[in-house]
Amino acid sequence: MDEHDEQLLRGRVYGAEHDDPGPRPGREYRELVGGPLDGLLLDVTGWTGDELGCGAALVTELGHYGGGGRTHYEPRPADPLRWDWAGDTP
Repeated sequence: MDEHDEQLLRGRVYGAEHDDPGPRPGREYRELVGGPLDGLLLDVTGWTGDELGCGAALVTELGHYGGGGRTHYEPRPADPLRWDWAGDTP
């Protein structure tokens, strides 16, 4: 297990219950970098290669458009385990 793996085990998961925010064994995660969800983990267990390549538009109240808005994250080309913020949409 490298330093990045250890960091993931300590992270909070996007959409997880507030009283149980940590990652689960046997699940696959991507680290969100920058933007309103910086530092959170996204559970991508079961996603196809095509889905992973497209990134995600995640609902958040923390983005530029407030409640109901979405914030977009895309895989980092040199490190696909980290997804970079690409902007917000209403």
